[in-house]
Amino acid sequence: MPGRPAPSRRTVLRSAALTPVAGLATAACSPGDDGAAPARPTAPVELGAEGEVAKGATKLYPDGNVVVSRAEDGTLKAFSTVCTHAGCPIKKLEGTKLVCPCHGSEFDARTGEVLHAPATAPLIELPVEVERGRIVASPGT
Repeated sequence: MPGRPAPSRRTVLRSAALTPVAGLATAACSPGDDGAAPARPTAPVELGAEGEVAKGATKLYPDGNVVVSRAEDGTLKAFSTVCTHAGCPIKKLEGTKLVCPCHGSEFDARTGEVLHAPATAPLIELPVEVERGRIVASPGT
């Protein structure tokens, strides 16, 4: 019977070994309940002392997946640091720019706006307030 020769045993074994690895790589890049960080806190999160964020400054709270900035007028803004592209937690703040380690999306930490794709949606803004001298971010609605 003409056609392609049967694959060698080595080719079959190599393909079988690589299939699970390819599946893991695909799962690591997909959003959802497969290990991605929650997009917002599920309860109020105490982040730190009010004085940790000076006027005009931005501070990343990686354990809470939150970034907080304080405007020159003293008002606070907070955003989730879970990338809107694939749900990866962002742990890198360069000045006022957040950089996602998974695919390189960049966000403005003061506004949540996308600075660099592949993300297209801004970060989720979180309600933030000062309670008893501590910065607290809430899940909001």
